[in-house]
Amino acid sequence: MLAAVVGGNLQGVEAAYLAKKAGWEVTVIDRNAHVPAAGLCDRFSQINITKPTDLERALGSADLVIPALENQDALDCMESWSLKSEIPLLFDPCAYSISSSKAKSERLFSRIGVPAPRAWPECDFPVLAKPSRGSGSQKISVFHDLKNLQAHQKRSVEEWVIQEFVPGPSYSIEVVGRPGNYFPLQVTDLQMDPNYDCKRVLAPTDLRPGLISEFEKISGSIAEKLALKGLMDVEVILHDHTLKVLEVDARLPSQTPTVVFWSTGINMLEILANLFLTEGNLIIGDLNSPMGVVYEHIRVTANRLEVAGEHVISGADALQIQEYFFGADEAITNYRPGREAWVATLIISEKSRELTWEKRERVISDIRQHFKLDLYRDLSPGQNSKETEP
Repeated sequence: MLAAVVGGNLQGVEAAYLAKKAGWEVTVIDRNAHVPAAGLCDRFSQINITKPTDLERALGSADLVIPALENQDALDCMESWSLKSEIPLLFDPCAYSISSSKAKSERLFSRIGVPAPRAWPECDFPVLAKPSRGSGSQKISVFHDLKNLQAHQKRSVEEWVIQEFVPGPSYSIEVVGRPGNYFPLQVTDLQMDPNYDCKRVLAPTDLRPGLISEFEKISGSIAEKLALKGLMDVEVILHDHTLKVLEVDARLPSQTPTVVFWSTGINMLEILANLFLTEGNLIIGDLNSPMGVVYEHIRVTANRLEVAGEHVISGADALQIQEYFFGADEAITNYRPGREAWVATLIISEKSRELTWEKRERVISDIRQHFKLDLYRDLSPGQNSKETEP
Protein backbone atom coordinates (compact mmCIF):
# COMPACT_ATOMS: atom_id res chain seq x y z
CA MET A 1 0.00 0.00 0.00
CA LEU A 2 1.42 3.37 -1.05
CA ALA A 3 -0.08 6.30 0.84
CA ALA A 4 0.48 9.87 -0.31
CA VAL A 5 0.29 12.36 2.55
CA VAL A 6 -0.28 15.88 1.20
CA GLY A 7 0.99 18.40 3.74
CA GLY A 8 4.05 18.06 5.90
CA ASN A 9 3.21 20.04 9.01
CA LEU A 10 1.33 18.88 12.12
CA GLN A 11 -1.41 16.91 10.38
CA GLY A 12 1.21 15.48 8.05
CA VAL A 13 3.28 14.29 11.01
CA GLU A 14 0.22 12.50 12.37
CA ALA A 15 -0.68 10.94 9.03
CA ALA A 16 2.86 9.83 8.18
CA TYR A 17 3.39 8.39 11.67
CA LEU A 18 0.18 6.34 11.62
CA ALA A 19 0.70 5.24 8.01
CA LYS A 20 4.12 3.84 8.89
CA LYS A 21 2.60 2.09 11.94
CA ALA A 22 0.15 0.48 9.52
CA GLY A 23 3.08 -0.87 7.53
CA TRP A 24 2.42 1.26 4.45
CA GLU A 25 4.92 2.89 2.14
CA VAL A 26 4.61 6.64 2.63
CA THR A 27 5.24 9.64 0.39
CA VAL A 28 4.94 13.10 1.93
CA ILE A 29 4.28 16.03 -0.39
CA ASP A 30 4.64 19.70 0.50
CA ARG A 31 5.54 22.90 -1.33
CA ASN A 32 8.13 23.67 1.37
CA ALA A 33 11.28 21.59 1.59
CA HIS A 34 11.78 21.94 5.34
CA VAL A 35 8.71 20.53 7.08
CA PRO A 36 8.49 18.29 10.18
CA ALA A 37 7.02 15.25 8.38
CA ALA A 38 9.83 15.15 5.80
CA GLY A 39 11.82 12.81 8.05
CA LEU A 40 8.95 10.39 8.76
CA CYS A 41 8.36 9.03 5.25
CA ASP A 42 9.97 6.77 2.66
CA ARG A 43 10.00 9.54 0.07
CA PHE A 44 9.52 13.32 0.17
CA SER A 45 8.46 15.46 -2.80
CA GLN A 46 8.56 19.23 -2.89
CA ILE A 47 5.58 20.10 -5.07
CA ASN A 48 2.97 22.87 -5.09
CA ILE A 49 -0.15 20.73 -5.07
CA THR A 50 -2.42 23.65 -6.05
CA LYS A 51 -1.17 23.34 -9.64
CA PRO A 52 -3.29 20.72 -11.48
CA THR A 53 -0.40 19.91 -13.82
CA ASP A 54 1.62 18.60 -10.88
CA LEU A 55 -1.09 16.33 -9.45
CA GLU A 56 -0.52 13.31 -11.68
CA ARG A 57 3.24 13.44 -11.18
CA ALA A 58 2.81 13.69 -7.43
CA LEU A 59 -0.07 11.28 -6.80
CA GLY A 60 -0.40 9.00 -9.81
CA SER A 61 1.25 5.94 -8.24
CA ALA A 62 -0.57 6.21 -4.88
CA ASP A 63 -3.16 3.71 -3.69
CA LEU A 64 -4.78 6.36 -1.52
CA VAL A 65 -4.30 10.05 -0.71
CA ILE A 66 -4.46 11.59 2.77
CA PRO A 67 -5.01 15.37 2.85
CA ALA A 68 -3.07 16.85 5.76
CA LEU A 69 -3.42 20.58 5.19
CA GLU A 70 -6.06 23.31 5.20
CA ASN A 71 -5.28 25.09 1.94
CA GLN A 72 -8.65 25.20 0.19
CA ASP A 73 -7.18 25.49 -3.32
CA ALA A 74 -5.10 22.36 -2.72
CA LEU A 75 -8.08 20.48 -1.29
CA ASP A 76 -10.24 21.44 -4.28
CA CYS A 77 -7.54 20.26 -6.71
CA MET A 78 -7.19 16.94 -4.91
CA GLU A 79 -10.94 16.38 -4.83
CA SER A 80 -11.26 16.97 -8.57
CA TRP A 81 -8.26 14.76 -9.35
CA SER A 82 -9.52 11.97 -7.09
CA LEU A 83 -12.88 11.88 -8.86
CA LYS A 84 -11.18 11.58 -12.25
CA SER A 85 -8.45 9.12 -11.24
CA GLU A 86 -10.68 7.02 -8.91
CA ILE A 87 -7.84 6.95 -6.36
CA PRO A 88 -9.50 7.39 -2.93
CA LEU A 89 -9.14 10.64 -1.05
CA LEU A 90 -9.54 9.90 2.68
CA PHE A 91 -11.56 13.02 3.25
CA ASP A 92 -15.14 14.37 3.19
CA PRO A 93 -15.08 17.80 1.49
CA CYS A 94 -18.75 18.57 2.23
CA ALA A 95 -18.44 17.94 5.98
CA TYR A 96 -15.11 19.77 6.04
CA SER A 97 -16.62 22.84 4.36
CA ILE A 98 -18.81 23.30 7.45
CA SER A 99 -16.36 22.24 10.15
CA SER A 100 -13.55 24.42 8.75
CA SER A 101 -15.66 27.50 9.48
CA LYS A 102 -16.24 28.06 13.18
CA ALA A 103 -19.08 30.43 12.30
CA LYS A 104 -20.85 27.72 10.25
CA SER A 105 -20.15 25.18 12.99
CA GLU A 106 -21.71 27.44 15.63
CA ARG A 107 -24.86 27.79 13.53
CA LEU A 108 -24.99 24.00 13.13
CA PHE A 109 -24.68 23.49 16.89
CA SER A 110 -27.53 25.94 17.45
CA ARG A 111 -29.83 24.23 14.93
CA ILE A 112 -29.45 20.76 16.40
CA GLY A 113 -29.35 21.82 20.05
CA VAL A 114 -25.73 20.93 20.77
CA PRO A 115 -24.58 22.50 24.07
CA ALA A 116 -21.95 25.15 23.34
CA PRO A 117 -20.64 28.37 24.92
CA ARG A 118 -23.08 31.29 24.51
CA ALA A 119 -22.35 33.74 21.73
CA TRP A 120 -21.51 37.38 22.32
CA PRO A 121 -23.34 39.65 23.14
CA GLU A 122 -25.75 37.23 24.87
CA CYS A 123 -23.07 36.50 27.48
CA ASP A 124 -21.01 38.35 30.05
CA PHE A 125 -17.28 38.95 30.11
CA PRO A 126 -14.78 37.37 29.89
CA VAL A 127 -15.22 36.33 26.27
CA LEU A 128 -13.04 34.29 23.95
CA ALA A 129 -12.41 35.42 20.37
CA LYS A 130 -11.18 33.01 17.70
CA PRO A 131 -10.93 33.35 13.93
CA SER A 132 -13.66 31.52 12.05
CA ARG A 133 -11.07 29.90 9.79
CA GLY A 134 -8.07 27.96 11.03
CA SER A 135 -7.61 25.13 13.48
CA GLY A 136 -6.26 24.75 16.97
CA SER A 137 -5.32 27.74 19.12
CA GLN A 138 -4.19 30.07 16.34
CA LYS A 139 -4.92 33.72 17.25
CA ILE A 140 -7.20 32.85 20.18
CA SER A 141 -7.57 35.71 22.68
CA VAL A 142 -9.53 36.23 25.90
CA PHE A 143 -11.01 39.67 26.64
CA HIS A 144 -12.26 40.91 29.99
CA ASP A 145 -13.91 44.18 28.94
CA LEU A 146 -15.69 45.82 26.01
CA LYS A 147 -12.98 48.40 25.30
CA ASN A 148 -10.28 45.83 24.55
CA LEU A 149 -12.67 43.62 22.57
CA GLN A 150 -13.74 46.52 20.35
CA ALA A 151 -10.11 47.56 19.81
CA HIS A 152 -9.32 44.00 18.75
CA GLN A 153 -12.20 43.94 16.29
CA LYS A 154 -11.13 47.24 14.71
CA ARG A 155 -7.59 45.95 14.13
CA SER A 156 -8.69 42.85 12.24
CA VAL A 157 -10.49 42.23 8.94
CA GLU A 158 -11.04 38.52 9.68
CA GLU A 159 -14.38 36.96 10.58
CA TRP A 160 -14.37 36.18 14.30
CA VAL A 161 -16.40 33.91 16.53
CA ILE A 162 -16.85 35.55 19.93
CA GLN A 163 -18.35 33.54 22.76
CA GLU A 164 -18.34 33.27 26.51
CA PHE A 165 -15.11 32.06 28.05
CA VAL A 166 -15.85 28.85 29.92
CA PRO A 167 -13.02 27.46 32.06
CA GLY A 168 -12.70 23.76 32.72
CA PRO A 169 -10.96 20.56 31.60
CA SER A 170 -10.92 19.79 27.87
CA TYR A 171 -11.67 16.48 26.16
CA SER A 172 -11.58 15.14 22.61
CA ILE A 173 -13.19 12.26 20.74
CA GLU A 174 -13.04 11.00 17.16
CA VAL A 175 -16.05 9.60 15.33
CA VAL A 176 -15.63 7.48 12.20
CA GLY A 177 -18.08 6.00 9.73
CA ARG A 178 -20.72 6.78 7.15
CA PRO A 179 -24.36 7.94 7.45
CA GLY A 180 -26.31 5.58 9.64
CA ASN A 181 -23.21 3.75 10.83
CA TYR A 182 -20.96 5.79 13.12
CA PHE A 183 -18.50 4.63 15.76
CA PRO A 184 -17.21 6.83 18.58
CA LEU A 185 -13.60 6.07 19.48
CA GLN A 186 -11.67 6.74 22.67
CA VAL A 187 -12.09 9.93 24.70
CA THR A 188 -8.77 11.62 25.47
CA ASP A 189 -7.92 14.43 27.90
CA LEU A 190 -6.31 17.64 26.62
CA GLN A 191 -4.06 19.98 28.59
CA MET A 192 -3.21 23.45 27.30
CA ASP A 193 -0.30 25.87 27.50
CA PRO A 194 -0.84 29.59 28.34
CA ASN A 195 -1.85 30.30 24.71
CA TYR A 196 -4.52 27.57 24.72
CA ASP A 197 -2.38 25.38 22.48
CA CYS A 198 -2.53 21.68 23.40
CA LYS A 199 0.70 20.70 25.14
CA ARG A 200 -0.29 17.26 26.46
CA VAL A 201 -2.81 14.49 25.75
CA LEU A 202 -3.65 11.82 28.32
CA ALA A 203 -5.41 8.47 28.15
CA PRO A 204 -7.53 6.83 29.36
CA THR A 205 -9.84 9.70 30.19
CA ASP A 206 -10.78 10.83 33.68
CA LEU A 207 -14.28 11.71 32.44
CA ARG A 208 -16.92 9.72 34.30
CA PRO A 209 -18.86 7.05 32.35
CA GLY A 210 -22.13 8.99 32.18
CA LEU A 211 -20.43 11.99 30.60
CA ILE A 212 -18.54 9.73 28.18
CA SER A 213 -21.88 8.37 26.96
CA GLU A 214 -23.23 11.90 26.62
CA PHE A 215 -20.12 12.97 24.68
CA GLU A 216 -20.53 10.01 22.32
CA LYS A 217 -24.21 10.86 21.76
CA ILE A 218 -23.46 14.54 21.03
CA SER A 219 -20.67 13.63 18.62
CA GLY A 220 -22.83 11.07 16.82
CA SER A 221 -25.62 13.63 16.33
CA ILE A 222 -23.13 16.07 14.77
CA ALA A 223 -21.77 13.37 12.45
CA GLU A 224 -25.29 12.45 11.32
CA LYS A 225 -26.19 16.09 10.66
CA LEU A 226 -23.02 16.52 8.61
CA ALA A 227 -23.71 13.24 6.76
CA LEU A 228 -20.05 12.52 7.43
CA LYS A 229 -18.18 9.89 5.46
CA GLY A 230 -14.80 9.62 7.11
CA LEU A 231 -13.35 10.89 10.38
CA MET A 232 -14.35 13.76 12.63
CA ASP A 233 -12.82 15.15 15.81
CA VAL A 234 -14.93 16.90 18.47
CA GLU A 235 -13.50 18.95 21.34
CA VAL A 236 -15.49 19.85 24.44
CA ILE A 237 -14.94 21.57 27.75
CA LEU A 238 -16.53 20.45 31.01
CA HIS A 239 -17.98 23.53 32.71
CA ASP A 240 -20.32 23.43 35.71
CA HIS A 241 -20.84 19.69 35.18
CA THR A 242 -21.96 20.29 31.56
CA LEU A 243 -20.13 19.35 28.36
CA LYS A 244 -19.94 22.27 25.94
CA VAL A 245 -18.74 21.75 22.38
CA LEU A 246 -15.86 24.05 21.41
CA GLU A 247 -15.22 22.91 17.86
CA VAL A 248 -15.48 20.07 15.36
CA ASP A 249 -12.99 19.16 12.62
CA ALA A 250 -14.00 16.79 9.82
CA ARG A 251 -10.45 15.73 9.01
CA LEU A 252 -7.58 13.76 10.49
CA PRO A 253 -6.56 15.76 13.58
CA SER A 254 -3.11 15.92 15.11
CA GLN A 255 -2.04 14.40 18.46
CA THR A 256 -5.11 12.44 19.60
CA PRO A 257 -5.04 9.65 16.94
CA THR A 258 -1.52 8.65 18.02
CA VAL A 259 -2.64 8.59 21.66
CA VAL A 260 -5.60 6.37 20.76
CA PHE A 261 -3.23 4.10 18.83
CA TRP A 262 -0.89 3.68 21.79
CA SER A 263 -3.73 3.26 24.30
CA THR A 264 -5.97 0.86 22.34
CA GLY A 265 -3.98 -0.35 19.33
CA ILE A 266 -6.63 1.18 17.03
CA ASN A 267 -5.12 2.91 13.99
CA MET A 268 -7.59 5.46 12.61
CA LEU A 269 -5.89 5.52 9.22
CA GLU A 270 -6.46 1.80 8.78
CA ILE A 271 -10.14 2.32 9.59
CA LEU A 272 -10.35 5.19 7.09
CA ALA A 273 -8.65 3.14 4.38
CA ASN A 274 -11.16 0.33 4.93
CA LEU A 275 -14.01 2.84 4.80
CA PHE A 276 -12.94 4.38 1.48
CA LEU A 277 -11.50 1.29 -0.24
CA THR A 278 -14.34 -1.14 0.53
CA GLU A 279 -18.06 -1.05 1.23
CA GLY A 280 -17.81 -3.66 3.96
CA ASN A 281 -18.44 -3.32 7.66
CA LEU A 282 -15.91 -1.31 9.61
CA ILE A 283 -13.67 -3.22 12.01
CA ILE A 284 -12.94 -0.91 14.92
CA GLY A 285 -11.12 -2.95 17.56
CA ASP A 286 -11.31 -3.20 21.34
CA LEU A 287 -11.70 -0.03 23.40
CA ASN A 288 -12.26 -1.84 26.71
CA SER A 289 -8.71 -2.42 28.01
CA PRO A 290 -6.82 0.81 27.35
CA MET A 291 -3.20 1.38 28.27
CA GLY A 292 -2.14 4.56 30.02
CA VAL A 293 -0.54 7.14 27.70
CA VAL A 294 1.12 10.51 28.21
CA TYR A 295 1.85 12.36 24.98
CA GLU A 296 3.50 15.77 25.32
CA HIS A 297 5.66 18.29 23.52
CA ILE A 298 8.91 19.62 24.94
CA ARG A 299 11.39 22.23 23.78
CA VAL A 300 14.98 22.13 24.99
CA THR A 301 17.28 25.12 24.83
CA ALA A 302 20.38 26.10 26.77
CA ASN A 303 19.71 25.36 30.44
CA ARG A 304 15.92 24.94 30.04
CA LEU A 305 13.27 22.28 29.37
CA GLU A 306 9.86 23.69 28.51
CA VAL A 307 6.59 21.80 28.04
CA ALA A 308 4.71 23.73 25.34
CA GLY A 309 1.91 23.50 22.81
CA GLU A 310 2.33 21.76 19.49
CA HIS A 311 3.36 25.02 17.83
CA VAL A 312 6.93 24.16 18.86
CA ILE A 313 6.73 21.09 16.63
CA SER A 314 5.21 23.04 13.74
CA GLY A 315 8.35 25.12 13.35
CA ALA A 316 10.78 22.18 13.52
CA ASP A 317 12.92 20.76 10.76
CA ALA A 318 12.67 17.09 9.71
CA LEU A 319 11.62 14.83 12.58
CA GLN A 320 12.55 11.22 13.19
CA ILE A 321 11.24 8.48 15.46
CA GLN A 322 13.58 7.43 18.25
CA GLU A 323 12.65 4.49 20.46
CA TYR A 324 13.43 4.33 24.19
CA PHE A 325 14.25 8.03 24.26
CA PHE A 326 15.54 8.67 27.80
CA GLY A 327 12.95 6.17 29.05
CA ALA A 328 10.08 7.30 26.81
CA ASP A 329 8.67 4.52 24.64
CA GLU A 330 9.13 6.74 21.59
CA ALA A 331 9.96 10.30 20.72
CA ILE A 332 9.20 12.13 17.50
CA THR A 333 12.11 14.54 17.53
CA ASN A 334 14.75 16.53 15.68
CA TYR A 335 17.30 15.84 18.42
CA ARG A 336 20.75 14.82 17.27
CA PRO A 337 23.84 14.34 19.49
CA GLY A 338 25.56 17.66 19.98
CA ARG A 339 22.50 19.74 19.16
CA GLU A 340 21.81 22.33 21.85
CA ALA A 341 18.27 23.40 20.83
CA TRP A 342 15.72 20.76 19.84
CA VAL A 343 12.10 19.66 20.25
CA ALA A 344 10.41 16.35 20.86
CA THR A 345 6.98 14.80 21.21
CA LEU A 346 7.34 12.25 23.99
CA ILE A 347 5.14 9.14 23.92
CA ILE A 348 5.07 7.32 27.25
CA SER A 349 2.91 4.29 28.05
CA GLU A 350 2.25 1.95 30.97
CA LYS A 351 -0.51 -0.30 32.24
CA SER A 352 -2.41 2.52 33.91
CA ARG A 353 -2.57 6.29 33.68
CA GLU A 354 -1.10 6.64 37.16
CA LEU A 355 1.89 4.40 36.39
CA THR A 356 2.38 6.23 33.10
CA TRP A 357 2.59 9.60 34.87
CA GLU A 358 5.18 8.21 37.29
CA LYS A 359 7.19 6.99 34.30
CA ARG A 360 6.81 10.40 32.64
CA GLU A 361 8.28 12.11 35.71
CA ARG A 362 11.34 9.86 35.48
CA VAL A 363 11.72 10.62 31.76
CA ILE A 364 11.66 14.38 32.34
CA SER A 365 14.11 14.01 35.23
CA ASP A 366 16.51 11.91 33.13
CA ILE A 367 16.45 14.42 30.26
CA ARG A 368 17.13 17.31 32.62
CA GLN A 369 19.98 15.49 34.33
CA HIS A 370 21.57 14.33 31.08
CA PHE A 371 21.57 17.78 29.51
CA LYS A 372 22.09 19.67 32.80
CA LEU A 373 18.90 21.67 32.39
CA ASP A 374 18.43 23.66 35.58
CA LEU A 375 15.22 25.41 34.53
CA TYR A 376 11.88 23.70 33.91
CA ARG A 377 8.65 25.31 32.74
CA ASP A 378 5.21 23.71 32.36
CA LEU A 379 2.55 26.44 32.33
CA SER A 380 -1.23 26.33 31.87
CA PRO A 381 -3.71 29.07 30.87
CA GLY A 382 -3.86 31.85 33.44
CA GLN A 383 -0.54 31.01 35.07
CA ASN A 384 2.18 33.59 35.40
CA SER A 385 5.54 32.82 33.81
CA LYS A 386 7.57 30.89 36.31
CA GLU A 387 10.30 28.34 36.24
CA THR A 388 11.41 25.74 38.71
CA GLU A 389 14.87 24.54 39.53
CA PRO A 390 15.97 21.11 40.75
